[in-house]
Amino acid sequence: MEWVEVQGKSVDVAVAAALDELGLSSPEEATIEVLQEPKSGFLGMGGQEAIVKVTRTPKKRRRRRRGGRKDGAKVPQDAKRGAGKGNSTKGKSSMNRSGKKPTKSEPRSGARQNRPHDDGRSARGGDTRPEPAPIETQAVVSREFLAGLLDAFGLEGSVETRIEDDILYLNVTGDQTEALVGPRGSVIQAILELTRTVVQRKTYGAPRMRLDIAGYGERRRAALTIYAGNLAEKVLADGGEIMLEPMNAADRKVVHDAVSEIAGVRSYSEGEDPHRAVVIAPEEGYTPPAVESVDQAADVSADDRGDADDGRSEVPDDQQGDGA
Repeated sequence: MEWVEVQGKSVDVAVAAALDELGLSSPEEATIEVLQEPKSGFLGMGGQEAIVKVTRTPKKRRRRRRGGRKDGAKVPQDAKRGAGKGNSTKGKSSMNRSGKKPTKSEPRSGARQNRPHDDGRSARGGDTRPEPAPIETQAVVSREFLAGLLDAFGLEGSVETRIEDDILYLNVTGDQTEALVGPRGSVIQAILELTRTVVQRKTYGAPRMRLDIAGYGERRRAALTIYAGNLAEKVLADGGEIMLEPMNAADRKVVHDAVSEIAGVRSYSEGEDPHRAVVIAPEEGYTPPAVESVDQAADVSADDRGDADDGRSEVPDDQQGDGA
């Protein structure tokens, strides 16, 4: 029995595609089973399409009556010819059925691959994906998504975009947008990933993107620059190495840039994301100044010793900025 499973935006669209795949002209010629109802998502995400299974209804065959005959009865010559033709027809029909089985199984095995998709691929070919849209179009999609996100949360704010060196910068401003920052900018990172996903689905590609909400990024960069300078001075005075808390790539770059402006220290990263962290260390051959007296050595505070207990330094709350 021949059948296909097809996916579409609605049940009607999926059924029409399945009937076309089976070469049928009417739903009455098939049995239709809805495997999944379509559901709409939130802001174009999280929805699901309809999936139907359509089976070709087998045609009813007329049963031929066969009359018995007594042993020894003569069979008319015409009947013999008819019997011979019947055997020939039956053998030919059998051969056709065996020859059609591979042909009928081809749509069945490729039915899921031939479903209509919304990502631009043809139902008959999977290599016709459109080229990615220009970055200007991707900027429009990003701005519309972020504006819709603000409306969904009932927040007042505006979205601005700019393009520099093939990087798309997104800036969300407004007094109420602080709610979208989160601890250490975690909510910003989540929104950035959602925006990148939406742009990828609608424009078949996504550029490098930078997102800032409520000025958090600028405050964070300023705080990290000051903090990295303080730690670098500590390394120059006491020697040794200081490992900072794990950071994302953007924050690590800020620290590296700040340390590179200070003579006598260097910085490098260790570990794998999301636990990758920056280490600040003296440059090779650098020797910290010797302690002149025991009294000066005692001036080292307990807090400074505590920072080096576990070899990792955390950004103080007063330098993190709101939500840092």
